[in-house]
Amino acid sequence: MTDNYIPEVPFVPTPENVVRKMLQLAELKPKEKLVDLGAGDGRVLIIGATEFKAMPCIGVEIRSELVKTIKEKIKKMNLDGYVEIIQGNMYEYPLTDADVVTLYLLTSVNEKLKPKLERELKAGARVVTHDFEMPGWMPYKVEEIYDSGRTHKIYVYKMPPTKKSLFYK
Repeated sequence: MTDNYIPEVPFVPTPENVVRKMLQLAELKPKEKLVDLGAGDGRVLIIGATEFKAMPCIGVEIRSELVKTIKEKIKKMNLDGYVEIIQGNMYEYPLTDADVVTLYLLTSVNEKLKPKLERELKAGARVVTHDFEMPGWMPYKVEEIYDSGRTHKIYVYKMPPTKKSLFYK
């Protein structure tokens, strides 16, 4: 990946209260693996590790300047071994052992990620999206939270026990 790669999604940070609500609704438990695709400034990872005791918390981010920022935070907060940031393409990171995947991506990008999530995530894994639905999937939780002067919508999806279940709308 080069630094002149133009990402599909602009960096817009999720307010911390919304992050907390996303992880609560996903029922993130201690020692579960949290993966944030498009990790931005790392706030999902840091809150997941420090407040929910998830481990490991892994972020995939394409932008080198954001990866550098997250690495500095990890070091400053002594979170080595708990939080890891990978500079790379979210479509290439393996998700087979993820318990919770968080996304703040456009609906069009969620749609592109959907086959990967369906193929790789284990039964019971949760996918949490902020503001943008996963087209065609039926969320098992939807909640709105007011923060930073606007309403944020959170969608939680649970991977079905089999690929032939009634997962779709």
